[in-house]
This record gives sequence, C-alpha cells and structure tokens, in this order.
Amino acid sequence: MMSTRRNTSSGINAEYGAPADDYDAKCSLTIPIARPLAPKKLGKKLFKVAKSSSKAKCIRRGVKDVAKAIRKGEKGFVVIAGDISPIDVISHLPVLCEEHKIPYCYVPARLDLGQAIGSNTPCSTILITKNDEYKEKYKECIKGIKELPSIY
Repeated sequence: MMSTRRNTSSGINAEYGAPADDYDAKCSLTIPIARPLAPKKLGKKLFKVAKSSSKAKCIRRGVKDVAKAIRKGEKGFVVIAGDISPIDVISHLPVLCEEHKIPYCYVPARLDLGQAIGSNTPCSTILITKNDEYKEKYKECIKGIKELPSIY
C-alpha cells in the first residue's frame, strides 16, 4: 500500500510520486469534475485567506460540516480539493453551493488544503466566512473565483 506521507527532506510528495511543489503535476491528477480549478496565483491567495480564517476561527472544514453550514445559511466561499476519491464524497457540494449562491472553486491537492489551515491531516473541503481581520484578501478571493470560467 502506498504511503500518504509527505517526504519533506527530498521535496517528494509520496502520495502522488511527483515533486511536492509541482502545480501542473498536481493538476493532472485531479478528478474529472474538478472545475473551475483555481490557477496557481489564485490558489496561493486562497491558502493565505484559509490560514487567516483558521486563526480567526471563521472556517468550517470537512464535507459534513461544510454541507451543514451551507444548509443553515452561512455565507462565504467554498474551496474543494480536486483529488478526492471516491468522487461521490464531494459530488453534491457544487450543486449545493450553486443552489445557495455561494462561490466555490477547486484546488489540486487536499494535502495543501490541510496544510493551509494548519492541520496535519489532509482536508477535503473548507468554507471560509467573512471577517474583518482579512477583509481585503477575502474580497480578492471572491473576485478571483467569480472570474473563473463557469462550466455551465
């Protein structure tokens, strides 16, 4: 069985067998429904806001918690990892986001998403809500997500 640990000494991501920072390699391993996929520059902004929101406790993580928060009416934007298997775990989230008019996008790797929020475990999806501590970064991310090409 292949290990999901990250070998930081050599810069190799053992789960993918690709260099840990190779964005294009991670994008090639995403699931077919991972659209709109955030470009590298927007991905970095999303991770910075995720880190800030994690410190401010304005974040929901995990499929179950995010879906429950959206159904209860929390507003913000959703970031979904594009390498989730099986796809059925997250396939309902884009539809749920569109019904509630919440912007969403995919990032290539759940390991990066987990690290961005300060977790040692990978994270499949996060909901970032608005806060005054990172208001400008939040607005930039919302604008960037809305500018991504829609699949519909």
